[in-house]
Amino acid sequence: MALRFWELTRVRRAIAAVVAVATAVLMLCGCGMSVPTDPDGTLDRVRGGELRVGISHNPPFTGIAEGADPTGVEVELVEGFADELGASITWVDGSEAALVQGLEDGTLDLAIAGFRDDSLYVDKAGSTQPFLETEDAAGGKVSHVMLTPMGENAFLVELETYLAGATS
Repeated sequence: MALRFWELTRVRRAIAAVVAVATAVLMLCGCGMSVPTDPDGTLDRVRGGELRVGISHNPPFTGIAEGADPTGVEVELVEGFADELGASITWVDGSEAALVQGLEDGTLDLAIAGFRDDSLYVDKAGSTQPFLETEDAAGGKVSHVMLTPMGENAFLVELETYLAGATS
């Protein structure tokens, strides 16, 4: 049974579409592209290097005292994360607004300050999933997050994976 002209054309178009998709997939694989990715290379730079962490005083999550190492629940989590990456930590203290600015301008890789998931700053930075829940003075649930540079998704996924394991 012979194919009619329009059936043959449709088959050729389908084959061409499959070939085009396969070619695109092979080209992307050949480029070494991975998902998620960091446009600014944060994870690659931090791994085995330096993790620049902005911190603002907010006990019991974060504590800063003159002449002493930072303390707090979030500090301990960041230290464990840095150990896992083989990174040394450089602590930079400042206001929450200054920390977010540091994330935006690329001078910080991570900001901790007991940030709540409903903070105004979560729209200006990358935000982890809530990793810690506490109660406010009225007995309401408060979810806490850490902030990263916007768009540095490989770094964010690595941090979230660590936090999920460390807080479970």
